Amino acid sequence: MRSQAISAVNSSPASPESNLRGGSTGGHSQGSRIRTREAWRQSWADRLGPPLAFVALICAWEAACRFFAIPSFLLPTPSAIVEAGIKIPLSQWAANIGATLRVALMGYAVAILVSIPLAVALVSSRFLSRTLYPMLVIVQSTPIVAIAPIIVVTMGASDLPRVFITFLITFFPIVVSTVTGLLATPEELIELSRSLRAGRVREMLHIRLPFAVPFIFSALKISTTLAVIGAVVAEFVAAEHGLGFFIMFSTSFFKIAQAFAGLAVLVALSLVLFRLCSLAQWWLVPWSLPKGQR
Repeated sequence: MRSQAISAVNSSPASPESNLRGGSTGGHSQGSRIRTREAWRQSWADRLGPPLAFVALICAWEAACRFFAIPSFLLPTPSAIVEAGIKIPLSQWAANIGATLRVALMGYAVAILVSIPLAVALVSSRFLSRTLYPMLVIVQSTPIVAIAPIIVVTMGASDLPRVFITFLITFFPIVVSTVTGLLATPEELIELSRSLRAGRVREMLHIRLPFAVPFIFSALKISTTLAVIGAVVAEFVAAEHGLGFFIMFSTSFFKIAQAFAGLAVLVALSLVLFRLCSLAQWWLVPWSLPKGQR
């Protein structure tokens, strides 16, 4: 009798608890599939969102210009801008892009070489911080467009004044961000290094500068666009080549579509430089990036 009862229990249908466990397992796997599908959709939305928004903006621009019959000398259509850009010879585009890029990169390099050691000096010396920092603020507050003609007259019509103007526009964000990063180092690390009898040079090189790397690259990314702006401002004042000169020459002859084409190339150049700076950070110091960007 006992053996029959045991066999009857074993042959009975699954208990509600076992069904609940099986159902929870199936529900968990189904939930994970749903989350994976949602993450896949979100990733594609993040990738396609900006291009689709840009295409929608261009289409709305084209439709508005045609619907309201806006004259081309006021606001040309995107199709007219593309047509005007295609008519310009590639050699002319290459000469103008090369001239602007040369000045922008030279001013950008000089800004990096000057700004980071200057930031280290400001952090290391309270006297320099009190004396030089107000001067830097005054220089940055001075409108570059106003003093650009004076700089050109003083330094001549070569690349030197254009590089100097680019440097003046570019260096200040790098100095401020580097100083902020150096001063943001946790005090615990500084006290630990001093307890181990590390000198000021080691403290700066091995603790403060590595901690300031994300701040420095943030400033470098911003300064890439400022370098292009500085080169264009300098070309507005005195230049015979460059995208700034090309835009000014086009607007002076009311070739607005051609000027917009030069502006589009200028924006593309800024975006490329910004992306190259981001790739340099990812390649050289990937540990300084947020976890989602590594």
